[in-house]
Amino acid sequence: MDLELEGKRAVVTGASKGIGLAVARRLVTEGVAVVAGSRHSSPELDTLVNDGRVVHVGVDLSASEGPSQLVQEALSRGPIDILINNAGAVTPRLEGFTTITDEEWSTTINLTFMAAVRTTREVLRHMIDRKAGTIVNNVSVNATLPDPLVIDYSAAKAALANFSKALSKEVGPLGIRVNAVSPGPVSTELWLGAEGVAATVSAAQGSDARDVAGGAVKDTATGRFTSPEEVAELIVFLASGRASNVTGANYVIDGGLIQDL
Repeated sequence: MDLELEGKRAVVTGASKGIGLAVARRLVTEGVAVVAGSRHSSPELDTLVNDGRVVHVGVDLSASEGPSQLVQEALSRGPIDILINNAGAVTPRLEGFTTITDEEWSTTINLTFMAAVRTTREVLRHMIDRKAGTIVNNVSVNATLPDPLVIDYSAAKAALANFSKALSKEVGPLGIRVNAVSPGPVSTELWLGAEGVAATVSAAQGSDARDVAGGAVKDTATGRFTSPEEVAELIVFLASGRASNVTGANYVIDGGLIQDL
């Protein structure tokens, strides 16, 4: 199926690994020129850069000036048709809510929520002038499935989901679509890496990381983690012309973890 993306230009944040990297790869296969923003690159992202379809911009998106730097660099190369806000990070709070400092709250909010707000603000001015554009925000099932282990992350993702819906109402009449995707557990370093959630929790509990990972998906219908590529397929579809009347939506991709209708 032709997604009508050939020749488009996209900005993807948090693109060095995981879901962001999978999105960048998928966009490239559709003929999209991608500007990838992340603090550091990776061998996998370097491969896309060396192939000539991706430009990497090294930037700290949690810093107030980072999103502007990324967007200005992207605009210097041409118009922006698509924005994928994917940057974010999670730290398990093993000692409970009262131990989380203001600084730790600010760190989470700045990267997981405010980076998307600031990047969107910079891109949106350009999209409004052109009366066209699509924005997809990578949220999380934790936006509606609060977890005390990741209480600050859950709050930031809930804010991002609300922001996505509210903004879609403002800019829809201007020709701009805003949607969200809410993955459940995804087989990325964030969950399964050496310093990921499963390893961190298992070390604190004296258990096996594989058991922690298994527990994360035991209540899903499929009994497995979602792959980054599966999330990327959904994100890229929502960014495409095939979803031209979809806006203000939040699509869950969690293997049936969420039971609500």
